[in-house]
Amino acid sequence: MTDDAVIVLSTLPTPEKAAEVARILVEEQLCACVNLVQRVRSIYRWEGKVTEDEETLAIIKTLRMRADALSARLVALHPYQVPEVIVLPLVGGHAPYLAWIADSVG
Repeated sequence: MTDDAVIVLSTLPTPEKAAEVARILVEEQLCACVNLVQRVRSIYRWEGKVTEDEETLAIIKTLRMRADALSARLVALHPYQVPEVIVLPLVGGHAPYLAWIADSVG
């Protein structure tokens, strides 16, 4: 079951936008849960210069088989021109929690 679960990471510009996107992803059963971590400090290169912003990090739990659909929907909802969408495999976890992820994703 661990092989089926993945984590998707994305940053969003505000806590409000992050919550809006998270609710949609959960309501549409593309993921089981989204944790939002406010006030993440991002330093990155954009359009040839180093930029710094405060963002909200979304930690999204879903299944590998839903990762592509979730990623596409996240990009469609996201306000950024090039949104961060990173899919990470899980190598372990509490079996009942992993089962809950599987049961929660449509």
